[in-house]
Order: sequence, then C-alpha cells, then structure tokens
Amino acid sequence: MKETLLFEIDNAVAIITINDAPYNRMSLEFMDVLEETVDKIEKDDSIRAVVLTAAGSDNFSVGMNLKQFSEGIEQKGSSDALFDQRLKVIDEIETMQKPWIATMFGFCLGGGLEVPLGCHFRFAAEEGAQIGLPELDLGAVPAWGGSARLAKCVGENHAMDMILRSKKISGKRALEIGLVHEIWPLEQLKSAALSLAHELAGQPALAVKSMMKVLVNSSERTLEELLKEERQAVRDNNGTRDSQEGMLAFLEKRKPRFNK
Repeated sequence: MKETLLFEIDNAVAIITINDAPYNRMSLEFMDVLEETVDKIEKDDSIRAVVLTAAGSDNFSVGMNLKQFSEGIEQKGSSDALFDQRLKVIDEIETMQKPWIATMFGFCLGGGLEVPLGCHFRFAAEEGAQIGLPELDLGAVPAWGGSARLAKCVGENHAMDMILRSKKISGKRALEIGLVHEIWPLEQLKSAALSLAHELAGQPALAVKSMMKVLVNSSERTLEELLKEERQAVRDNNGTRDSQEGMLAFLEKRKPRFNK
C-alpha cells in the first residue's frame, strides 16, 4: 500500500512530504500518520526544524479528500471529532517551539492552506500558486481553524475578501498581504525551504525555543506578559554552553558552532 506521508531526517531537519501527487489530498490515513509524526518530532530533541512539503511539482494540497467525509465521521464518531483531530494537529505544530516551514505551490486550498497557517514560515511559488479557502463554493465553511488563523495572519479585511468570495490568490499576492514570508521560482522553492530549515536548526536550540515561547501567538498577550516571558528566556539562556560559544566566537571573529 502506498504511503500517504513520507518522513525523513536530514541532519537536524525533519522533512514531511504529502505523498498523493498530483493533488496531494489530506486523506484520513494521512492525517492519522501526520498526528503520529508530529508527536514523534515533538519528543525528538535531535530534530530542530521541520519542512512540510508535497510530492511532485503540481500542487501542495487540495485539502481533505471529500469522498472520505462520511467514512471519517464513522471512524471518529462525529463530525466534531473528525475536525477536532485536525485542529489538534495544527495547534501542536503551531505551539511546538521548533520552527516549521511550509512550501506552497499549485493548489493550496482548504486544509492545504489551513495546515500551513499553523506553520511558522510559509514560502510560496512565484508563479502558479492558487491559495485560498474556497469552502463557500461548496456551501460549506472552513473547519480546520482556517478562518481564525487567516484573519489573525492577514487581517480581517483580506480574510473577509478571500473567504466570502472563495478567492484564490497567487504567491505574489500572498506575499503582498503577509500570508507568506518569501516567494521563489518553483524549481527553487523546496531547496529554499530546506536551506532555511538548516539555518534555523543551526541556531542555538534553547534560544530558539525560548523566543518561540515569546513570539508564537504574541498578539494575544499583553506587553507585560511578553516582557515576563522574555525575562524568563534571558534567565534560561544565561550561562549556557551556546551563550558562551556565541560570545567566544564573537571575540575570536569566527562563526559560532552551536548545539554541540
């Protein structure tokens, strides 16, 4: 049986590939394996960054396999339980304190946008990307946290425009409204994401974790709460091997070697 999710580790970087080209649907089987994989990555301290990508070069993902909807309700017991699994997985990605980078190309629709919205970095293809939450065209609404996360990411006006009009936007437009961080030619997209993942994995792991505690969902907390979290980060990182190595490398005018 074909594996719906491919998993590999490149040094300290985990690479997750949706393996259902050309549409890369997020099937019931894929979501079950993704849930297990997210838990595994969370517990593995040797993994310090994650790339989420998809097989082929046609589409990142068209989202859920709608033909499995009734089967999914039967498996999980209710539609709420089915959607709760997806919300749980995306929340665990978002709050993991290990940076995730999503590569977005071709169709990135429904769950194909909602899962990347839980990632910390999103790279899109310069040409050919069609990014959106077109559920209203089906008489439905986003169900994996897409409306909430999209509004938080790009603001109410852009989210309203995209969702109520079932609009699909390009990578360039996504960059303009702050939905993605960078755009790349399609043939360079996956390598660019992997390069960023290795860059982030090379940063001092405890410092990255500490800053992600401060920055993830920071808009939902007060300045006082964030300052307390930052001060705790200072305490946690003071005197560590990596902080000593960083200072020594600065004085010796060389590149630091963290996480040794």
